Amino acid sequence: MKSKNIHTFNTISEFHKRSGLPKPEHPLVSLVDYGLVEYQTEEKEISWVQNFYTIGLKRNIQGKFRYGQQQYDFDEGLLSFVASGQLVHLTVEKPKVKPTGFLLFIHPDFIWKTSLAKNIKQYDFFGYAVNEALFLSEKEETVITDIFLNIQREYHSNIDTFSQNIIIAQIELLLNYCERFYQRQFITRKKSSHQILERLENVLNDYFNNDSLVNKGLPTAQYIAGLLNVSPNYLGSLLKTLTGQTTQQHLHEKLIEKAKEKLSTTDLTVSEIAYELGFEHPQSFSKLFKVKTKISPLQFRENFN
Repeated sequence: MKSKNIHTFNTISEFHKRSGLPKPEHPLVSLVDYGLVEYQTEEKEISWVQNFYTIGLKRNIQGKFRYGQQQYDFDEGLLSFVASGQLVHLTVEKPKVKPTGFLLFIHPDFIWKTSLAKNIKQYDFFGYAVNEALFLSEKEETVITDIFLNIQREYHSNIDTFSQNIIIAQIELLLNYCERFYQRQFITRKKSSHQILERLENVLNDYFNNDSLVNKGLPTAQYIAGLLNVSPNYLGSLLKTLTGQTTQQHLHEKLIEKAKEKLSTTDLTVSEIAYELGFEHPQSFSKLFKVKTKISPLQFRENFN
């Protein structure tokens, strides 16, 4: 039976209590042994919004963990990221094997008025969908675990004027390593990455070869990512790593390619082509074409002919 209730955890202490954990030693930063987490509920599925950041390193997960619209694949040790204010769903199952790993909780109040408060929004993986988790090698897992434990050791020590800065520095180090490992994943997990690129081309070909451009205009990155069942941030990061382009740049390249085809193989006017490509104003089409090709649509047609 699905849970109809969405729980809200405003503090890390509330999450500790609901998960059968002792009171956190620090109210704003906490590292938890994932094997000790026991959700205090009879419900088969629970949903919650947590108003703090979570970075989870997990192994041996038996239940299905959904974040956004997708499910995590826990066949390997991996990192998952949940930003403050995001909705999480968990199907609760009795584990056959005890799960292991860590959960690091960081409350926004802890990073308030530090450089991380602004910079944390620049880490795209906090916006990645669920099946886009970060898979780790043994060496990478050791690096992450060591930083986790350094953070824990610091807040276990006597708190002084240096404590927050040292923990913030460790968190920033952790996030920078995660960014590096994600870039590695895009490159080394070529099969899944290139499958997404192939599907992207098929989706765009279908979109550009029917009346979608006329009826809907140029698709947004969010719309295309939705068709691919990935998040816009993940698609953007993947394209940037593999092609050097943002999603919007990739869409514009596809649009210009289609425009060149129509300019060179039809007698349609520039205004008619602009309309077929979803532009309300021909001037907007001509401006984009010139930005991308350094010549106007008419010059292209003349040069081609």
